[in-house]
Amino acid sequence: MPPSTIGGINLLPEAEKRALYAKYIPQVLLDKFNIPPLSSAAGYNLLQFRFASGSTDVEMRLYHKVDFPDPILYAHLTDTMNGQIHVLLYILNDPDSPRFDVDRMPDGTPTKFGTLKRNAEAEIKACEAGLAPGQVRRGLRMLGQAIEAFEGFVAALGHEMYFVEPLYYHNAVIFELYGLSYQMGKRLMESIHAGFQPGGDLHAQLDGSNPFRQPEAAESIHKRSWAIHDGILGESFTNVTMYKRVGKSAGVDTTKGCRW
Repeated sequence: MPPSTIGGINLLPEAEKRALYAKYIPQVLLDKFNIPPLSSAAGYNLLQFRFASGSTDVEMRLYHKVDFPDPILYAHLTDTMNGQIHVLLYILNDPDSPRFDVDRMPDGTPTKFGTLKRNAEAEIKACEAGLAPGQVRRGLRMLGQAIEAFEGFVAALGHEMYFVEPLYYHNAVIFELYGLSYQMGKRLMESIHAGFQPGGDLHAQLDGSNPFRQPEAAESIHKRSWAIHDGILGESFTNVTMYKRVGKSAGVDTTKGCRW
């Protein structure tokens, strides 16, 4: 029997850890970029980990080319206090799309995806290109396949559910579409939607004062997310935790048909 926690997997020899964690990489992603077997010499360098023995979290980066600056898949997982799997960050990047340096300042200082500092010029360009906060490149539109593979990994560890931390408003909305529900934060999401309705407190702040607060953001998920990232709530988008039962969809919708 394999370990049931990230901490347990991290105690295994490196080859076994790599093999277990590689199971949540969707095969369609490997096929799309013609990635060699991950256990081969060529594949070994494309799949990079931070999974020290004794730690209860793992970071994984999968590259399609050794010298490419961004991974096509980045994931950061950890254990909850009671041994459940918790996804802290999960990113799919399209390497063929333009890059926007929202993750670093002009001098190279990391922004932590805009949560610590903000590269305003890069963020404006990303917003105009249709990207959402935190995205350095367009996504691969493979989240459905990625969730299916990840749920296979979770089930193999003996779990019936897992938890996800949406970093931004739009992340939470996307996770809803793929069947996740809220452990905490549903009331916040509903209040945000209400606030963007005509006459709402957030709607009133879409005054065109900057590119992130245009009136049309009221009816757009990703533009709402930019306005929230810009501070329209008066506080950061935090204290939202979601969960999903393996193979089941919760059918939650806090945006009532708002378009992307």
